[in-house]
Amino acid sequence: MATPTLKLLRTSLPGAFLGGLVRPGIDDVLDGLGVFDEVHVERASGIFGPKHVAAKVRPRRYDTALLLTNSFSTALVARIAGIPRRVGYDRDGRGFLLTDRIKPPRRSDGRWAIVAAVEYYWRLGTTLLGPEGHEVVFPEDAHLWLQVTQEQDRKAQTMLAAAGIAEGERLAILNPGGNDPSKRWPPDRFAALGRLLTEKHGYKVLVNGAPSEQELSSEIAAAIPGGIDLAALGGTLGSLKGVIARTSLMVTNDTGPRHIAAALGVPLVTLFGPTDHRWTSIPVRPGAPEALVLADPTLPIDLSANDHPERCRIERIDLARVVEAVERVSPALRG
Repeated sequence: MATPTLKLLRTSLPGAFLGGLVRPGIDDVLDGLGVFDEVHVERASGIFGPKHVAAKVRPRRYDTALLLTNSFSTALVARIAGIPRRVGYDRDGRGFLLTDRIKPPRRSDGRWAIVAAVEYYWRLGTTLLGPEGHEVVFPEDAHLWLQVTQEQDRKAQTMLAAAGIAEGERLAILNPGGNDPSKRWPPDRFAALGRLLTEKHGYKVLVNGAPSEQELSSEIAAAIPGGIDLAALGGTLGSLKGVIARTSLMVTNDTGPRHIAAALGVPLVTLFGPTDHRWTSIPVRPGAPEALVLADPTLPIDLSANDHPERCRIERIDLARVVEAVERVSPALRG
């Protein structure tokens, strides 16, 4: 979700040395963008984690840290590393660690205002680049972007070939997982959708899941004729990126692979339960539409789905609505 801001920084600071501090796995996702001159892959976990990471970063003598995450530990890393300017949102008790404290937008009742993550990050980037108080306007033509490296594509091809998938087969990917169980559409409905895509539309259906979700992904794949459980094939986020780039449709809960698909220009159908879709609104690429299926599309705009979990149970989304959304992003499937 931060890639438009990263691109802004790279194009606005062509002569600057840009380093990135990311947790393991995210380096695979960002590989190929050409934004960073160096990537530090570290996790600041545990009581001594920030000190350990700061020691790795300090030798570069960075003069500015742009803290895209809201994490206290990341701000502490920047402070311990002696980075003179530290730009970030003043929240979660970390304001004293920052030099440029940006107030997050709030609603009239004091709770966080619903701001799309891409705009949330963009405001940080424009604050770093522009004068204080600069009005943030997220460009209409900006979108998420990622690149698949040759090595990632090769690994994806090898994985798919090992699963018996030939070059040129029409691929759809289902993403039924998610960290929060309340965000997961029922497995039997994912399986029913997969059977429809296979039997009616000739797709080879891939079912994605994190290693911890393999029981879920294998259950759904087994219920689809010829379904492939990607979790059983192993791989990394980098090879998953290569696989997603080869698909022509993703149906997903509101979770990370959705953002990868959008950044690679894959048509998307995303299902939202008791998490407000406006937090993660995605500016999609031209020609790569996204259809959102909301548990309660009648929820008034001044209300948040997060505050109405019963009304916005994801189980309220039936198969027919998802099929209609699939046809909307893939007109060739109609009829």
